[in-house]
Amino acid sequence: MNSLRCPCLRMLLVNNASRRSSEFLTSTALRRSLVPQVHPLQLRHVSTRGPRPKTAIFFPGQGVQKVGMLTPWIEAFPATATPIVQEIDHIVGYKLSEVIQEGPGRVLSMTPNAQPAIMATSILILRILEKEFGFKTAERADFTLGHSLGEFAALVSSGYIEFEDSLFMVQKRAEAMEAATKSAEAEYGGEYGMVAVVSEPEYMQSLISAIHEFVGYSSPGSKSESAEDRSPIDQVLIANINSKNQIVLSGNIARIKTLVAHVRQFLGHDPRAVRLKSDSPFHSPIMKPGVSVMRKILAGTSRVKGREDQDIVTWPGMVPCVSNVTARPFQSKADLKDLLARQCLETVQWWDSIRYLDQEQKVRRWVGIGPGKVGRNLVGKEVGMRGKDTVKGGGVWAITDPSEIEEVLRGLEETECIVDEE
Repeated sequence: MNSLRCPCLRMLLVNNASRRSSEFLTSTALRRSLVPQVHPLQLRHVSTRGPRPKTAIFFPGQGVQKVGMLTPWIEAFPATATPIVQEIDHIVGYKLSEVIQEGPGRVLSMTPNAQPAIMATSILILRILEKEFGFKTAERADFTLGHSLGEFAALVSSGYIEFEDSLFMVQKRAEAMEAATKSAEAEYGGEYGMVAVVSEPEYMQSLISAIHEFVGYSSPGSKSESAEDRSPIDQVLIANINSKNQIVLSGNIARIKTLVAHVRQFLGHDPRAVRLKSDSPFHSPIMKPGVSVMRKILAGTSRVKGREDQDIVTWPGMVPCVSNVTARPFQSKADLKDLLARQCLETVQWWDSIRYLDQEQKVRRWVGIGPGKVGRNLVGKEVGMRGKDTVKGGGVWAITDPSEIEEVLRGLEETECIVDEE
């Protein structure tokens, strides 16, 4: 590793706060979260020079929603945020912003509200970074990815799908997923949801094998076919492989409890099981109706004004985007459409995605954009970094609040000229 200091480093982060209006400068919100601006031309100039550490931008999935999560962004950047909030409400056809801002939490956490709310908030933050700080995904990132729902934001950020089209897809997908759960409950009874299982890393592979043996089907990318002969009440599958010591099971809760008991009895190990706050068994065969909805939308054209005669997917995009299903970048337009449609019932291969980028692609800088810090914690645990790490030549950051912008942009600039000689 050869660390070189950029000669213009001290000129990179310029505080342009004085350019803001006097009313904004005196607001209580600003005093809480004043963030210096970076001149767009300076940021673009540096981001396009010479070799730099490979960088990945990632986006969060369901579960990070929080009442009021738009407030700090609207208060800190009203001129930029307000039109985006209005656009969000227009796309979904109701005042989603009021649900986000006022709740209550149980209403925001309902799948048809939570999924569009998280995805839209993530893109709002990205748009603020673009307009206020000159941040360009195509110039800053080598890869994008998102955890489950976050994949839709990742595809927007890297230029494959327009924001309006992606948010519409998320909304219709969420409605289909909720309807599928209610249908299973009405026809078969039982309770459905998701349970995180935490194990010591040395037990993880045997734990996954034991679960595959117990449920009777395991081949990647085949849930929609392999579970067809089982009623929903008998279905339980691995929804997420999040890290070296955590997976998530999805399906009938009673069946999951039986499975965990089986593992404890026959594996000689006692993994910790934690029920997640999820009203649906995501990434299980119960979600199959969502695949049909997605395929229909992806087969059509864009909803964006002026693009109505164009394919909903643009290929190629600006930056490679890693699929949740394969843990590798999408390979073609057809591949993207197929995998994105199937994603709601397939296992989220998050651990493999991070290992691929870290070990094979040598990504050294990771930036999370969106509400919550779950993604940052999962990435940081796997790659062994949190914040700036000049020893490893990069860092792991998250932008969830305006007060975090300066630290992240400064960290990116201070690691910009570190060259990995491996």
